[in-house]
Amino acid sequence: MASSEEDGSVEEKENNNKKRSKSAFVTAWLTFYNIAMTAGWLVLAIAMLRFYLQRGTHIGLYRSISRTLKFFQTVALVEVIHCAVGMVRTSVIVTGVQVCSRIFMVWFVTNSIKQNEESVVLFLVVWTVTEITRYSFYTFNLLKHLPYFIKWARYNMFIVMYPLGVAGELMTIYTALPYVRRSGMFSMRLPNKYNVSFDYYIFLIIVMLSYIPLFPQLYFHMLRQRRKVLHGEVIVEKDE
Repeated sequence: MASSEEDGSVEEKENNNKKRSKSAFVTAWLTFYNIAMTAGWLVLAIAMLRFYLQRGTHIGLYRSISRTLKFFQTVALVEVIHCAVGMVRTSVIVTGVQVCSRIFMVWFVTNSIKQNEESVVLFLVVWTVTEITRYSFYTFNLLKHLPYFIKWARYNMFIVMYPLGVAGELMTIYTALPYVRRSGMFSMRLPNKYNVSFDYYIFLIIVMLSYIPLFPQLYFHMLRQRRKVLHGEVIVEKDE
């Protein structure tokens, strides 16, 4: 019996050590990732500011930073993996939708379509400010030294930034519609060897309409999180 208890104690210690090692690795990796992403978006912000100060106009700004933007948005797919393997407690679906929607915007809308520069710059500025704030929040939170002003910014700036970003994205897609219709880009017409029909123009309209149910859900979720974090409200959410 004593031997069995000793074996159990040793096994329990080994399991605890493994959990601590895994936890330390996860924390180290997430800290590195968030520091890197914070630095990356800061570089992007500086590049945008420098472009505007040198040129005195926003025309051409997107093209000047498009490669860097596409890189960081593609790297953000790692965050879906973080959720899937349990490294962070966030919904895989919610994270996946947010990341993929941004990748869609930079790869299949702004990068491929003659877009309205003003609307692109609008959501680009919003994304940059939001991501610097978000990744800074995660970084300091992991380091357990979270300044209050970053916490405040994380749970207050979205109130204005989120609607502005959505407005910029919708205007960009909307102004792209005439060009898509004329060019027939990314569309497939019957007959073809795949026997499949796809109209990118209609698809973009569907994407725009999808903002109607999705935006309020995400926005009010952030408002609930704001009340919980900043005001200490206990919020009971229904299981989805």
